[in-house]
Amino acid sequence: MGRILSIDYGNKRVGLAVTDPLKIIATRLTTVATNDIWDYLTDYFKREEVELVLVGYPKQLNNEPSEAIRYINPFLKKFQLVYVDMPLKLMDERFTSKMAFQTMIDAGVKKKDRQNKATIDGVSATIILQSYLEEQKYLK
Repeated sequence: MGRILSIDYGNKRVGLAVTDPLKIIATRLTTVATNDIWDYLTDYFKREEVELVLVGYPKQLNNEPSEAIRYINPFLKKFQLVYVDMPLKLMDERFTSKMAFQTMIDAGVKKKDRQNKATIDGVSATIILQSYLEEQKYLK
């Protein structure tokens, strides 16, 4: 059984989250610099069986893509060229950064640690993945 990998792609950092092999729990994996993402993904795909990759796709309140698509779309195109056989799905990521920040407050994370944008990106990827898992429960 393969895992599901979630990507919160940013201009500077990429947050990553992954499921357990049974696809029950979403867990923050790490955050890597955007320019290191290709090496990281290649290494990760060699070590772990991944059956689906979710990428957070930012939309505005009117459901139109946000300005961030200018750097996410090139990533998506390259991903599909490099990992031809890897299924890829886009997930609406509206408000995930705000939800991640609030989640950290609710969990009692110290203010200094909440200001670490790498942590927020990783938690955002986890929220994207957990949302997908919840959605799948209701589709069965």
